[in-house]
Amino acid sequence: MKKIGFLSFGHWSPSPQSGTRSGADALLQSIDLAVAAEELGADGAYYRVHHFARQLASPFPLLAAAGARTKSIELGTAVIDMRYENPLYMAEDAGAADLIAGGRLQLGISRGSPEQVIDGWRHFGYVPEEGKSDADMARRHAEIFLDLLRGEGFAQPNPRPMFPNPPGLLRLEPFSAGLRERIWWGAATNATAVWAAKLGMNLQSSTLKFDEGGQPLHIQQAEQIRAYRAAWKEAGHAREPRVSVSRSIFALVNDMDRAYFGGSEGQDHFGYIEPEKRAVFGRTYAAEPDKLVEQLKEDEAIAEADTLLLTVPNQLGVDYNAHVIEAILKHVAPALGWR
Repeated sequence: MKKIGFLSFGHWSPSPQSGTRSGADALLQSIDLAVAAEELGADGAYYRVHHFARQLASPFPLLAAAGARTKSIELGTAVIDMRYENPLYMAEDAGAADLIAGGRLQLGISRGSPEQVIDGWRHFGYVPEEGKSDADMARRHAEIFLDLLRGEGFAQPNPRPMFPNPPGLLRLEPFSAGLRERIWWGAATNATAVWAAKLGMNLQSSTLKFDEGGQPLHIQQAEQIRAYRAAWKEAGHAREPRVSVSRSIFALVNDMDRAYFGGSEGQDHFGYIEPEKRAVFGRTYAAEPDKLVEQLKEDEAIAEADTLLLTVPNQLGVDYNAHVIEAILKHVAPALGWR
């Protein structure tokens, strides 16, 4: 059995060919797709976060709104770029959104991806410490955020407050118990996966990772997941971790599917998303359901993970994306033992 959800980048474009032509469209359709996915029996609605782009950017209003419209589906991110985040403000926003959703948030955080602008985090007021990189800054923000989610008091109360205080040091409010165990780290390397395990975060692995051996993506991801689980065990955490992988998977069950994805390239490829950092980009799986089942049986990383996130072409509209999700749940997942 696997949890199966969707992952939307929330692209929007004013082009007449786009079904998502504005920021409002992207947000409202993202909520509608979460509702539709829940009705279909999917397990998760996850959203990407990109700044300075015509994509989803501010996750907590979206997560709170989706939480108010749904009842059972997990709501998450993959991933929030921690270079841009004030950990204290984020802890308040995350606590509020999680309480609205009834404890269903699954927050993926990370260093983030290559940006639309140069050092965009500087515009948000964040600068790495002397001798530190932006990646170091992101991990430091993440560590502070994780500590805040423990709910321990740290702030000295005013002796003459506007409202009565409980005894002792104060924590940020609202506090949502259990959210600390539902934080994931999006790891592009084996080393950061091990670091995430030591801190007790779940693991997200995307449709790309930095190349660390030249093998296909699914093999490198499977090695990453095994290294993560070994580090988790060594750290002695009491609970079992969760691991997700993202994939572009399309079951071709009608003419529209074949028109959109029938010619998709079925191979991984290698390239550079940052200077001097070679990456492996995962293939698109697109075939008739019986062929798709056989192809997915060979994906070692999916086999290792407990959660699969289906990347969706959100500009094709809510109805079509609901169809994409339903086709996997109905025609593919049962044959693979995921349902």
